Amino acid sequence: MSLLQTESRPGIEEPLAWIAAQVDRLFEQRLAVPPDPSARLFKAMRHAAIGGGKRLRPLLVCASADLFGVPRSSSLRAGLAVECIHVHSLIHDDLPCMDDDDLRRGKPTVHVAYDEATAVLAGDSLLALAFEILCEADTHADGEVRSELARELALAAGASGMAGGQMLDLLALEAPLDFEAIARLQRLKTGAIIGWSVESGAILGGASADERLSLRGYAQNIGLAFQIADDLLDVDGDFQTVGKRLRKDEAQGKETFVSLLGKTRARRQAEVLVDQAIEHLHPFGEASSLLRDLARYSIERDR
Repeated sequence: MSLLQTESRPGIEEPLAWIAAQVDRLFEQRLAVPPDPSARLFKAMRHAAIGGGKRLRPLLVCASADLFGVPRSSSLRAGLAVECIHVHSLIHDDLPCMDDDDLRRGKPTVHVAYDEATAVLAGDSLLALAFEILCEADTHADGEVRSELARELALAAGASGMAGGQMLDLLALEAPLDFEAIARLQRLKTGAIIGWSVESGAILGGASADERLSLRGYAQNIGLAFQIADDLLDVDGDFQTVGKRLRKDEAQGKETFVSLLGKTRARRQAEVLVDQAIEHLHPFGEASSLLRDLARYSIERDR
């Protein structure tokens, strides 16, 4: 059965439903619409943030933090912060000056539902909200831990991470990329935030250097596997299920893992990366079962 035909693993359905409900609940609280002219901005943020989406990054935070006995109240806040960053990136990626998409998560993108200026402000506001959440004492009692979480997320989201990867992605329209260049692009654009999601649990839990190294290796592998699965979905996915425009890369003449490797080799590469990711979890034993399931889910999903 191919990566795109495999049904979600039975063990992952309940955690995915749980994290989706928790993230939506927290967004409902943080993004309550005020009775003043800023209501339009809050409504735009809610349009992008509430409902839909895999919520994979917050679940990675919680699964990693569970290894170290971190209270769910703390890991959920860190998970909400990284989802703010993720939604911010989607809003901005969809803008006419970037990917110019009109559909996301099965509904109109923010600049279509509202307007371009409001979409920019909604993305900016979610970016700021992420760091507001991380800096609050309820996230962790130790200010140094909160500071490390914020610093590492800033690095993962900025020019040395996600934003830098997006720049490389835009430049890829001008010249073809080889496999190594695409891998570097995706390690920044997609992998850096996934990496933070996994390592944040270790930061919250005061993990050892060796434990953090193992989790870093796991995250790097699933980050690339996740992107290969995205490339496969862009080629073979179902529009109604995926909830966004497909075949974009091919239409733009952009090189991807699939265009370079072909579908069969790309699927196999994703499977190898997942196997390698799971190997990195060996020191944690059965406690890492959810992380193992998430690694497999990253290439078995249909959206």
